[in-house]
Formats: sequence, C-alpha cells, structure tokens
Amino acid sequence: MGYSREIYESAERILAERRKTAENAAAERKSIFYSCYPEAKKIESALSKTAIAAARAIFGGGNAKEQLTKLKQENQMLQNQMNELLASAGHNSDYLEPPYVCKKCSDTGYIDGRMCSCMKKLLRAQAYENLNKLTPLSLSTFESFSLDYYPDIAENGRESPRRIMEKVFYNCQNYARNFSLSSPSLIMQGGTGLGKTHMSLAIANTAIKKGFGVVYCSVNNIITQLEHEHFGRDAQGDTDRLLLECDLLILDDLGTEFRSAFSCAEIYNIVNTRLMTQKPTIISTNLSLQELQERYTERFASRIMGDYVRVLFCGKDNRLQKRLRNQT
Repeated sequence: MGYSREIYESAERILAERRKTAENAAAERKSIFYSCYPEAKKIESALSKTAIAAARAIFGGGNAKEQLTKLKQENQMLQNQMNELLASAGHNSDYLEPPYVCKKCSDTGYIDGRMCSCMKKLLRAQAYENLNKLTPLSLSTFESFSLDYYPDIAENGRESPRRIMEKVFYNCQNYARNFSLSSPSLIMQGGTGLGKTHMSLAIANTAIKKGFGVVYCSVNNIITQLEHEHFGRDAQGDTDRLLLECDLLILDDLGTEFRSAFSCAEIYNIVNTRLMTQKPTIISTNLSLQELQERYTERFASRIMGDYVRVLFCGKDNRLQKRLRNQT
C-alpha cells in the first residue's frame, strides 16, 4: 500500500518550502554579488546566450557539431572567469546556486521520474508524525520522571519500591542512551499508574533525538486503525507497514483492546514479524504472564517471555497519588 494523500501533500509542501528558501537565498546572493562585481552579471548574461545558441545549433541544421564544440569552449571560458571572480571574493564555485537541502534532486523529490531518497525519508517521517500526533511525547522525559511517588519502605525482606524503581529508571535511561537497531525488545509489566507509559515515552523521546524512526501507539487505538484499513474504510492507509518497518515500535496498554480474532492475529503478527526481522519493540501491559496466556495464546506469551527483556514496575498508583496531592 502507498501513503495517504495527506502524507504526500504534507511532504510536497515541505519540499516546496525548501525550494523556495533555497531559491530566495540564491537570488539574494546574486543581487549582492553582482552589485559588488558588475562584470559577474555580464558573464552570466553571456552564459545564457551560449545556452540559447547551443539549442539553436541543435535544431537549426548545418554543421551543428562544429558549432557546439565552439560554444562549449566559450562556455567553459566564461565559467572559469566566473569561478575566478567568486574565488577572489572568497566563495566556492557553487555560491550563486540555490543551496538545496538535497543536491541530488534539487528538492523536487524526484530524479528522472523516480522518487528520490529524500522524498522517501520525508514520507516516512510524516507518517510517523501522523501516528504519533496524539501522544504526550513532549511531556514525558526522563527529567520529568519522579521517584518521589514510590514508597521507600521495604516489606517482607524485599527492597523498597523506590529502590526497585531507581534500578528500572537507570536501566531504561541506559537503554535509551545506547539505543540502536540491535537493541533488545522490552516488556514493561506492572499495575496501573506505575509509570510504564511515561518510561516508554521517555525512551521514545531519546531515540527520536538520536534520529531513529519511532512509532508510539496504544494497542486499542492501533487495532481500531488497522480495522479501518483492512476492512476498506481507509484503503489508503499504510499503518501496517509503518508498524513493521519503524526502527522502534512502542505498543502501550496491551490487553486493554477489544478482544477479537482479528486483534489477536494482528498483535501476534506485529510482535512475531518484528522479532523475525530483529527490530526492537517495547510493550507495556498490566497483564501478568498467566493473564497473557489466557487472553492471547500460550505461544504468544512464550514468544514474549522468551525473546523480550522483562522490566517489572512496582509501587502504588502514581496518578492517584498526584491527584490526592493536588487536592491538599
């Protein structure tokens, strides 16, 4: 499937803005340079005339080969004169050319009718942004994660929740700092309001800043989106491919989605395919291993527990504690 029209239009708008910026910059440079070096404008005018003369020679008949050879020599001489002027002013030979972001396609998105790699990159980036636009990415960082909500009291001879969560915090922070395409997949388990979503989004923020393509989505929302696409209500969608191909996929709240044969099959396909292609995935869930087996299948739970690194969250519901603090 291709990208939606909205994604294409968004990418094309960005390219158009890049072209406009580059061409305006070139026009301003020329204006300043020609005012300081009037002979440069005369050289440019002469270069334009040689180009017109070459076109006439090709279509005008006669001894075109001889004329073109002469025009080529004249053109080279004029270019050398222009380069000498630019060098005397401390500029490179391409100083008067538009400074396009992509030199290969001049920010058009296409080379000889074929899509340029810059356009493909833009389309993917816009698709990621479209999927992530409803998530609180900017609000969830390691800096904004507080350990104060976790009790610092040990019970039954075990470490206190705060001590356990300190280890979780630093392990996740190191995971994010060292994230690569060969990083392991994680499954974050624990009760409601313990910081699983915040932690996974903090990892996402760090990975994005490092230049990786990240898709974050709640399982419930993504299953709804996939249903729309698979059953024809959004035939232009490309969600399935984005989920399978992104550098890092974060599936939040596994187990809260409406359970159906379709949802179970889609979730297994996403998890299994990304494992087979060795692409990192982070899953957060309130479900235990036993509950994963009961809700999905033993094969699914075995795949997760055998190939994912478990990150166990503990403590009391942070969201409830925050509300109670705000009321006092």
